Parts: sequence; structure tokens; C-alpha cells
Amino acid sequence: MRKSELLQIAEQKLTIRNYSQQTIASYTSSLKLFADWLIHNSVESISNSVIEQYLYEKKKQYSLSTLKQTIAALKFLHTDVIHKDIPDSLNIRLRKEEKIPTVLSEEEISRILKTVSNLKHRTILMTIYSAGLRLGETLNLKLQDIDFDRKIINIKQGKGKKDRQTILSDHLVSEMKKYTDMYQPGSFVFEGEANKKYSASSVQNIMRKAVKKSGIHKHATVHTLRHSFATHLLENGTDIRFIQELLGHKKLETTQLYTHISKISFNRIKSPLDKLNLED
Repeated sequence: MRKSELLQIAEQKLTIRNYSQQTIASYTSSLKLFADWLIHNSVESISNSVIEQYLYEKKKQYSLSTLKQTIAALKFLHTDVIHKDIPDSLNIRLRKEEKIPTVLSEEEISRILKTVSNLKHRTILMTIYSAGLRLGETLNLKLQDIDFDRKIINIKQGKGKKDRQTILSDHLVSEMKKYTDMYQPGSFVFEGEANKKYSASSVQNIMRKAVKKSGIHKHATVHTLRHSFATHLLENGTDIRFIQELLGHKKLETTQLYTHISKISFNRIKSPLDKLNLED
């Protein structure tokens, strides 16, 4: 099977099975990289040792999440495209990385937003933080998704192709109305050139510059705004199950991560250093 044919069949089957456009793009990209790496080997005749060698090489380059995506794409290749049993080399359990996400304080969020003078740029960052949105969800927002009367943002086909609702901040209402009056967006709330939706790389660049300008030395990305939203809600007494719904998490365990980084728990504990008398 030629590489172009393999990718075409994979994309077609993924589309029929109602996978999201992002997942289709991710799977086909992973399969293209694998097919390019094979060079002389036929896709239909790949062995366990070949796949193990590929995963070994990619582990040095990829994050855990990307490696998981690669394994999922290769499993799909076997079961749905070339109709073979899944090789043992793909039936593996990857050990989880216990990473704690970076969270900005409310004061740090204020400092970042104050450094952004461009109205569109500031409104984008305010939208992400105030509603706990993923970057892709923000860029896919359309004008009809913003319910100003009910103070709700409707997220259509978010991660996992799920619809959900989240809160529309009073401050954001004011900022959003100034923004729409000035920029007159057509379809998408945030548009770039030729009325196309704004690019993800542009938003990441806006955040990067704002963090640097504000003098914050944490490794804060656009997604840090979402982490901060959830943590601040928890610290302000919002029920964790409500936060789960706002974030669109399938499992409560995912949301419970924020209980480990909330300052509520740390405020209850005093360091033994604070009990020492260090005065002369």
C-alpha cells in the first residue's frame, strides 16, 4: 500500500467514525511520520521489533502525551486500515509522569493583562482565563456562542466532541463589547487576516511577550491561564464538581489535580521554621 493511499484510507475511516478534526490531523500526522521512517519496509509487513525500534527512537524526541498519541494511531492503523492484529509492542502501559502544572496567582494574572495594550490581544487572554477555555476552544468561538443576557459561553464540540457551557464574566462582557464594536468580527469571535479564525501561534506569542513584560519568571503558557482559572475557583470555594463541568473534564480525577496545588491546603500547614526563635 502506498503512503498516500494509506493516509487517505486512514483519514476516511476516522471521518466516518466521527473523530474530531484535531484527532484526525494528529493521527494522520503520526502515521505519515511512521510511514516516512519505514522507508523500505512495507506497512503491511512491519514486525514487533520494527515498531519497538521506532517507539524507542521517538521516546527521545516526544513528550509522553505525543508518544501515547503515536501508539493510538499505530493501533488504529492495524485494526482499521491494514486489518491486522495489534502487535505486542503496541500493547504497553506507559508510566505516568507526575507533573504539577504551573499556576499564576490572581495578582500575577492582573500584571499580565495590564501589560497587554492591544484590545484584541487582551480580550483573547481575558476570555481564556475568565472561562477556563482551551486555546482551540477560544479560537473556534463564534459570535452566536456568546450569550450576553444569560452570561454564558457555549462551547461547541470541545475536546472529545462534547458541547458544554461555561461562565461569562462581567468584566469580559464589558471588554467583549468594546472589542466587537471596534473590530466588527464576522463569524469567529477572534479573527485574523481574511476573516479567518485567529492563529494559535499568534496567541501563544502574545502570552509569551506579556509574561516577559510583566517580569514573571514562571514558565507560564496560554494553558496556564486555564489551570489558574480552575485553581482560583477552588480557592474561592467553588465546588469541585462544578469546576469539572466548567472545564469539560470527563473524569473527576482530572479536576482533583487542582486540590493538590491549591493554596487552601498549604495555608493550613505551618513550616517548622516558623516556630523557631531566630532572634539574638
